[in-house]
Order: sequence, then structure tokens, then C-alpha cells
Amino acid sequence: MTNSSSSTVINPHAAQPTSLMALAKSIWRNRQLIVQMTKREVVGRYQGSAMGLIWSFLNPLFMLAVYTFVFSEIFKSRWGGIGGDDSKTQFALVLFVGMIVLGLFSEVVSRAPGLILANVNYVKKVVFPIEILPVITMGAALFHSLISLGVLLTAFAIFNDYLHWTVIFTPLILLPLVIMTLGLAWMLASLGVFLRDVGQTIGIIITVLSFLSPVLYPVSAVPERFRPFIMANPLTFIIEQAREVLIWGHFPNWLGLGVYTLVATIVAWLGYAWFQKTRKGFSDVL
Repeated sequence: MTNSSSSTVINPHAAQPTSLMALAKSIWRNRQLIVQMTKREVVGRYQGSAMGLIWSFLNPLFMLAVYTFVFSEIFKSRWGGIGGDDSKTQFALVLFVGMIVLGLFSEVVSRAPGLILANVNYVKKVVFPIEILPVITMGAALFHSLISLGVLLTAFAIFNDYLHWTVIFTPLILLPLVIMTLGLAWMLASLGVFLRDVGQTIGIIITVLSFLSPVLYPVSAVPERFRPFIMANPLTFIIEQAREVLIWGHFPNWLGLGVYTLVATIVAWLGYAWFQKTRKGFSDVL
């Protein structure tokens, strides 16, 4: 993301719009640029490797195979509510759903503090809508999540000989998480310019969240007195709802999704507004 053919100088101190409408217009106006740079981001990750994009498929396939072996043959784990002889392999599928959600969130958030630092020339020298950098990162993360989701659905169909039709609700489950994560990414991208320790702190927070999210265990396994802390984790609801539609074949919690989407939209707006308000100081620091 560090090359550009344009050399037009802009005023980095100019006031920038902060409304949700301005955000939507920016994304729509730059949609082709977002698509092109997302493709470059995805391809660039595997540039120089012999198998290229094939790794985006092999990585989740390998991880699912490892989860299945470890939890079915070593831990002999079972998930509450799963019965039958296939419960051990089903455990790996249930766990993998949580890993997909966690991976989508953590990939974007962990990279956010360094986005502006890695694209200094976009800030100082050329006409470039730097507010789309988190959107590009999210696009690349979504690509890998979709590949992992395809692996999950294929494995589920192989193990069970069917797929729940409720999988069609998966985009609606992930959408509020995408919105909220973008808001956090805008805020962290800004903070990462002024506070270089943010990147290290976020790594610790993501590690903590990975253990405080119901990825390796069901919420029902958490002692009652600690459940409010687990439920306060913004990943918990999305992970649970993703399992409802992908694994159990249930309808989503529409009311919960509506509330989550509203809160996520507020977070996105606040993050975007913060980014736009502080971006005029980027060139001074960088």
C-alpha cells in the first residue's frame, strides 16, 4: 500500500467530514480503489510463494484437521448439546466457528495501529482517502474468513451429509461485527500514530479476549458468577449466533442482532469521527 503514481500535494490540516453519510459516500466513491487494493493486499500476502493463493485454502483446512485430531483423539472433548458417535468431530466444527469469528476480528484490530505508519506517503504527499485503509484491511480479512467458512461448510457436509438452510443468515450475523470492528480500526489507526505502544497493548488485549470468548468452551460451562463478564465480550454474541445458524440450524436472535447493529453503528461512527478529527495531526507526527 505504499506506492502511488500521483504526486498531487494536499493540505493535511484541512477539516474533514465526520458524518456517517460522508463515510458512506467515501466508501462508495472509492469502491473501485478499495476492491483493487484489497486484491493487492490478498495477493501480496502470498507473493513469492510457490502455491500463492492456494495457501489461503490450505491454512484453514490444515487448522481444521488439527482441531479435529486434537479434540477427537487426544482430549476426547464433547460440546454441550452434541450427542451421538460424531460428537467429537462436531466439537472441532463448533470450535472452528469461534476461530473464524475471532480471526476476523483479531486480524483487523491487530493491524489497525500500524496502518498509517505503514503508509506515510499517503498522508503527506498525495491525494489519497486514507480513511479507506481500515476498509481495505477488513476486505482482506473477510476474504480469508470466507475461505475458512467454505472449508467449515464442506467439512460439516462431509461429516453430516447435509447443511442447515439457516447458513444463509451468516452474512447478517457477521455484518454488525464488521461494522463495529471498522470503528475500532479507525480509532486504533489514529491512536497508533500518536501512541506507538498501542500495537503492543492490542496484542495483549486480543490474547485476553481469545480466552474470554466462548471459542474453546460453551457459555454454559462458565460459572454463573463469571458469565456477565463473558457476555460483555463483544465477540461472545456473534460467536454464539454464528453457531446457531451454522451448526444447530436455528434462527438468529433478531432482537439481539438489531441492538448489536445499532451499538456497532455508533462505535463505527465514533471511530470514524475520531479518525477524521485527528488525521490533521498525522503529518506533524510522522
